[in-house]
Amino acid sequence: MAVMDAALRESLKSLRLSGTLETLDARLAQAHGGELGHLDFLQVLRQDEITRRETVAFQRRPQRAKFEQQVTLEEFDFAASSKLPAAQIRDLGALRWLHAGKSVILFGPVGVGKTHIAQALGHLAVRQGAHVRFAKTSRILADLAGGHADRTWEKRIRELIRPDVLILDDFAMRQLSAAQADDLYELVSERQGRSLIITSNRAPSDWHPLFPNPVVAESLLDRLINTSHQVIMNGPSYRPNKHPKNLAEKPEKRQIG
Repeated sequence: MAVMDAALRESLKSLRLSGTLETLDARLAQAHGGELGHLDFLQVLRQDEITRRETVAFQRRPQRAKFEQQVTLEEFDFAASSKLPAAQIRDLGALRWLHAGKSVILFGPVGVGKTHIAQALGHLAVRQGAHVRFAKTSRILADLAGGHADRTWEKRIRELIRPDVLILDDFAMRQLSAAQADDLYELVSERQGRSLIITSNRAPSDWHPLFPNPVVAESLLDRLINTSHQVIMNGPSYRPNKHPKNLAEKPEKRQIG
């Protein structure tokens, strides 16, 4: 029996059935004790492997998302400003927009917590099994530009189309070139029905002048804005609240003479 067990274990390793291997001894003991019939034994081993693979996949999703920070909605300090639309943001945490294939646009001044909220919503989506990707918009545009240069553009844009949720941080920061505008148009068009989360320091109504071609701008923004929940995040900077006061205070200058 020991020889058969050793051979079986090697076979399971070769087949990459680690979940089955990890619980094999316990399941064999149950079978020998009469707790499991032959078919039950096989079904339980199959479920052990499925459970292990689902657990590993769940653990890898946050890493694949490439978040800048591991933050949650519960950690966000909504009391930092009375101007923050706390009820609207918490409602987004129910992810109804994701299930409906809609997007979220978070806009407001620098430092109010837009990136935190975007990543927190991404984490909630990950918990529900969604494939999420986070990136600065400038880096995505640079990556797609590199694809034009080395003829890998199709492959690169497919990787951006695939996620259930794509987070574009710092959208509409500066004037776009014609090539960048076209790449954004293709990305948004190909992701029709898949959710985006966008953070921006500018209101969507101020995005049009950043596009060199008004026709491309109108078409892209019409697709984007009309299928999105828009959240105005206003108030003082959220960032100083994360640092001890003594670090933020400047030392007093000593009087000489």
